[in-house]
Amino acid sequence: MIVRPAQLGKESLPPQELAADKKDCRKFGPCGVGRKALYLNSFYLDRRYYVPIASVTRVFKRVAMSKGGFTGKGIFASIPYLVVVFDGGQEKQCNFKHEEQVDQMIDYICQQCPRIKPVSEAAEKRLLQREQERARRVLPKISSQAQSAAEELDRVQAYLERRPALFSELSNASKKKRTYERTSPSYKWIALIITLLGIGTLLYGVISLINGEQFAVYFMLFGLSALFLFSGAHVLPTGRNNRRAIEARLEQATSAVETYIRHYPEFPLPARYAHPITVKRMADVIREGRADNAQAALALVKEDLKKLNADVEVEQEEYDEVVAIKPMFLIYDYE
Repeated sequence: MIVRPAQLGKESLPPQELAADKKDCRKFGPCGVGRKALYLNSFYLDRRYYVPIASVTRVFKRVAMSKGGFTGKGIFASIPYLVVVFDGGQEKQCNFKHEEQVDQMIDYICQQCPRIKPVSEAAEKRLLQREQERARRVLPKISSQAQSAAEELDRVQAYLERRPALFSELSNASKKKRTYERTSPSYKWIALIITLLGIGTLLYGVISLINGEQFAVYFMLFGLSALFLFSGAHVLPTGRNNRRAIEARLEQATSAVETYIRHYPEFPLPARYAHPITVKRMADVIREGRADNAQAALALVKEDLKKLNADVEVEQEEYDEVVAIKPMFLIYDYE
């Protein structure tokens, strides 16, 4: 271990145990998950801190939205964070470049340690209220055909949830394609200029450091350089951020889902929309008495998603559901 991570919270791990755990940890962007601890980043350094998993009570995502964030327009649409709650209420917020890495890390932590809650305390209360409201919308009695269809969709949802990586990749690949389609070509030139400014700032900071100028200036220059570089590189075309790579990723994700659902008899929706949230919303539509079969329910889910545009305000949990599945429908124009 080149740099020993700094301890967060009251509990600690023995040095040798910590070194081995960090070396073998599973990395998610700038953070990591070991068998004994979570490894969290600072603004500059990856996996700079650690907190023993036994001390952690919650891990959840927080998204800071800038102007244009909900529309998907602009370079600086959103900034995802991982929030770790430990020792009875202390929080450590970690900035990520890619939101999907936050989702993947939370999913992995919850698989390894189910007692850790994947939502904030406030969100947990809102989810309970939402479930109570949903229960009030459910009709006390529906037709036998509708009941059978809803129960079948419950089984379909459970089947999909056995392979969370498949539908997560399908959702993330769809988001990537949607973002690429919505990004103006001019933004790429802006990003290039920002990145060049970042490189220039970095070089100037190095020269200032060599010349022995004021210490605070170096941090400002290096900080601005990092900000420019990280922000600009998110839009610049790279080996993974170009039309061919993005479309290939989506095709592979869809193909993987198709292979998986092929083993399920009479799967009720196309592979391109196969996501547990989609299936759950279909079952809700049926239990609310708005449809009595899967095809009609899917059509109504599409209509509901079309109505949820940038002018509609929703709760954070509803927003998370919508952004997980709506790109899958948008890139196919709801076909």
